[in-house]
Parts: sequence; C-alpha cells; structure tokens
Amino acid sequence: MSSGNAVDQVEQGQLFLDLVLRNRFNRTILDRFGDLGIDDWWLTAGCLAQSIWNISANRPAEDRIDDYDLFYFDPDIRWNAEDKVIARVADLFSDLPIRIEIRNQARVPIWYRKKFDIEYGDVSAACDGIDRFAYRTTAIGLRKLHDEYRIYAPFGLEAVLEGTIIPNPVLPIRDVYAAKVMRWRKKWPCLKVMPWPDNPE
Repeated sequence: MSSGNAVDQVEQGQLFLDLVLRNRFNRTILDRFGDLGIDDWWLTAGCLAQSIWNISANRPAEDRIDDYDLFYFDPDIRWNAEDKVIARVADLFSDLPIRIEIRNQARVPIWYRKKFDIEYGDVSAACDGIDRFAYRTTAIGLRKLHDEYRIYAPFGLEAVLEGTIIPNPVLPIRDVYAAKVMRWRKKWPCLKVMPWPDNPE
C-alpha cells in the first residue's frame, strides 16, 4: 500500500494543497471517496496540476480540466470487480458535472502491452501507476484519510508549481509524452516543456 506523506512533511506541500483545493471538485472528491472503503487510492494527474496552472493563468481552478483521475489498487483483477467500483463511483459523484476516471492499477499490465506494445511491469500498489507517468511533473497523488491529507510526490512538487513539464522515461513512451504536452501547451501556453531524453538511463 502507498501511504504517502503528511502535507507538512512534503516541501511546499501546504501551498500545493491550498491551490489544489481551490478547485471545488477536487475538494469534493477527496471528501467523499473515503466512504467507499477502499484503502489504497489517490486522486492524481491532471486535475491536480491543471488546477494550479489555471490559478497561475488567472482562470477559475476548474477551467479546461477534461477529467479527474482516481487510481486504486485491488488484487482482484476481474473486469467485473473494477466495473462495480466504477459504478459505485458514478453513483457517489452523480451530482458533479465532471468526468471521473477510476482505474484499478492492478489491471493495467493486462491491457498495457496490447495498447503500447511494451511490458508495464508488476503492480503492487496504487502509487505504482503514478511512478510510471510519462511526465514527472504530474506524478503526484493526493488523498484524504480520517481528515488528514496525504501527498505522494516521488519527484517533488517544485515542477508542477513552476509549470515546468519534465519527462519521466521509466517507460519508452516518448510519443505519449509529446502528444500530451502538445495538448497542454495549447491550454496553458506559459508551460515550460523539457525535451524527452535521447538516451534515457
């Protein structure tokens, strides 16, 4: 299970949290999701970073966010088990005018090779999916447990707060990185994009 760190144990953690919670949908998801009884989960990726970038661009925090990603881990990799969780989440947040994408990270290796023609590797916690994002900048998870917020940020928070997109070549998915940053730059032209390395270590 990925436990993350308390906000005050993460450099710039309080600033990050304050900005992310200015998006009312982030706040609502974090407040409610614990009701489902899933232990290992994170709100992650674009909805966190893009809330910050919107604020930096003097726009509403919720502006131009396509979806809200929730990662969880359940060793039950049956399709219908995940589908039941998707249905419960849809019901729990049916009053929100947003699209929520929730995926069991234990199932990712099943479909990843077919989609990208590379092996994803073993998954033992929800944070494993965050570790393998194509970009370190948005490899961040946030959750609320017993009224305490926790942050999972293996590459820190400096890049997301500064609007600098840094690649994470742990998987050879240069094209995924390029396509995503191209879409982001159209919405947030002030983002600074670092190139994918020619010879990843």
